[in-house]
Amino acid sequence: MKIAFIGTHGVGKTTLCYELAAALKREGVHVDIVKEVARLSPLPINQKTSLEAQTWIFLTQMAEEIRSGSQHDAVVCDRSVLDNYAYMMLAFGRQLPIERFMHHWMKSYDLLFKVPFTGHLAADGVRDTDTFFAESIDQLVDKLLEERSIPFERLEPGNRPGWIHRVKEVVLSHPKGQKRLL
Repeated sequence: MKIAFIGTHGVGKTTLCYELAAALKREGVHVDIVKEVARLSPLPINQKTSLEAQTWIFLTQMAEEIRSGSQHDAVVCDRSVLDNYAYMMLAFGRQLPIERFMHHWMKSYDLLFKVPFTGHLAADGVRDTDTFFAESIDQLVDKLLEERSIPFERLEPGNRPGWIHRVKEVVLSHPKGQKRLL
């Protein structure tokens, strides 16, 4: 089962990844987290990025998902290729061959959770804290989801304490989630 938390940076995706992985481990599920690969980029990210950097991030995301999925029953992703493509698209416009591949790859996720942007960013020393930049990414993620009719669960902006409960409920009610926990 592959699950991804999607949305702009600094909104709590990483925290949710760890919370969900811990909950699944408590249920006896062999789980791994695919961490945000942009942090590993050997090239500049955020607003100083390059097409080469964004391509590296996009392809590394897929490689990490393949690696993790080959060794674990459940994979929790801190982003999806759609998020990574949104950063590329904001900086360089549509890259149609990559966009087509992104759409194909999105079918590999069993569940997507869209973490809302509330106007506040958690500074982490790596990601950009410019709210206009973050909001632009958030809007592009929504646009890409809508354009491609990609199914996802939207977490409610005003209910941060309840997010992990909603996520666990959806994961455990998913056919693959139920099968893993029998």
